[in-house]
Amino acid sequence: MSLFRKLFNFNSKKNSDSETNEERGKFMPEIQLPVDEKFTINFKKNGGKFIYCDSLEEVLESFENILTENRWQGGQMYCIDNQLPRVFNGFDIEYTHQNPNAASFLTTCEALVADNGSILISSNQIKEKKLKELPDNFIVYATTSQLVENIGEGLRGIKNKNQDKIPSNITTIKHFEIKEEKDFMTYGSSSKNLYLLLLEDL
Repeated sequence: MSLFRKLFNFNSKKNSDSETNEERGKFMPEIQLPVDEKFTINFKKNGGKFIYCDSLEEVLESFENILTENRWQGGQMYCIDNQLPRVFNGFDIEYTHQNPNAASFLTTCEALVADNGSILISSNQIKEKKLKELPDNFIVYATTSQLVENIGEGLRGIKNKNQDKIPSNITTIKHFEIKEEKDFMTYGSSSKNLYLLLLEDL
């Protein structure tokens, strides 16, 4: 995952890749990017805010910075997952699972989809709520092992992890700015101001 340690070199990397592709000729197959690099490029292109962390300490420090940046201290944060408040404890924030009108929403996800830079979620994260019923501000806590190439791979992962009962309400978030809906997986989605706290676990 050395890519994530060089986040600020994407433009030069992209330019060099373009030059390499030109040298290879227009009829040669495109060079396939690693899944982590492809996700990061597409996620940032969608307008998402990406924070790579080497350790849980870095995750918590970044979380505090997000709270400070948005002046969310002392307020409520919507959180359905009972485990997350234990991870993100010790902050001046009140976690609530009863107020979807809170300023922000803290959640995990099912997968990080590389080919379109989206976040795959299900009823495990949002119960049966529609995205438009949730706060406009999302903080997603995920790990590098959740990176998948495409939605199909992500759906297979959900099925494999939940063989007894496959979760419902499966959807993707990829609108981090106003964009036209283009596929059935994002039908009914609404734009979200989204921070991704990505922990290296590989």
